[in-house]
Amino acid sequence: MRFVDEAKVEIEAGAGGAGCLSFRREKFIEFGGPDGGDGGRGGHVHAEADPALNTLIDFRYRPHVKAGRGQHGMGKNRTGAAGRDVVIKVPVGTQIWDENREFLIADLTRPGERVMLARGGRGGLGNAHFKSATNQAPRRTTPGEAGEALTVVLRLKLMADAGIVGLPNAGKSSLLARVSRARPKVADYPFTTLHPALGVVSSASADFVLADIPGLIEGASKGHGLGDRFLGHVERCRVLLHLVDGTSKDVVADWRTVREELTAYGAGLTDKPMVLGLNKCDALSAELREERRRQLAAAAGMPVRLVSAASGEGVDELMDELARRVAEHRHGEENAESAACPGGRKDAGTSSWSPLAGANSAEREG
Repeated sequence: MRFVDEAKVEIEAGAGGAGCLSFRREKFIEFGGPDGGDGGRGGHVHAEADPALNTLIDFRYRPHVKAGRGQHGMGKNRTGAAGRDVVIKVPVGTQIWDENREFLIADLTRPGERVMLARGGRGGLGNAHFKSATNQAPRRTTPGEAGEALTVVLRLKLMADAGIVGLPNAGKSSLLARVSRARPKVADYPFTTLHPALGVVSSASADFVLADIPGLIEGASKGHGLGDRFLGHVERCRVLLHLVDGTSKDVVADWRTVREELTAYGAGLTDKPMVLGLNKCDALSAELREERRRQLAAAAGMPVRLVSAASGEGVDELMDELARRVAEHRHGEENAESAACPGGRKDAGTSSWSPLAGANSAEREG
């Protein structure tokens, strides 16, 4: 299945049904009076987060969504049926923007979360609605209102606990394939990864979801290479893993290149907790790997872990570190929610949700 993380959809709610003009006609009843019923309301359009989905590809082939029209009113004071509501299913983590991308309509981050995008029109009034002592035979009705119509932009930002960033061929996909059941494409040429992939990692301390995004190059924020459009998928990550190719001639320059692109993208990515890993250390001598580790640690101002996605060296320790950081962040979020609702029970709709719930389908896709 093709991965699509952005789509434009035209949405139209149903129009209300018209009111009915009718008079009671029965034998031996000379003055039956008005009995025209009201029209039914038009159908609404809702969006709902579905954890079984991980792509917006359906909307590439169905860019128009229209709810049902309300039924017209009928005689004998019968109200028309309401129009058919439409619920569009989107992956968890989908943002809904207006057509100009200036206003965020909704951010669906929890399974089952639902928002109304377009309200159906009200049904018209039948002539029975207008009867009175001075107007006993009204011939007045009103038509149904038109439903709301708008164009929205759906943008998917994957829900993951940790995200891997780095230059192309830094070994990100190889690492994801080693620590999870995800099977991203792995090859010895740049830009092998063309779309993000998710995998569930089971460490000694906890399970978490790890996301691999396509590699960044210098000028990605200006559209070079695959650009930085996929960085939106790590905006929700609690922790970032910056993977550097240990066989590169200048590991410090590689680290700075990615760091500068993260800074240019913004969205608080450089403020997230980060773990730095020097990959492919199995291809280096003991002296060279230690020298490059010291250089990278001095430039980044943080510890550097030596790992090898090919041989598995240091991978378990790295995953344990990521799991610990993720657990700390989750604990902080729970404390913040408890402080926001002291002595009270959190609503089901506001409880925190782990991306593990919807990661299995994404892992199979990878």
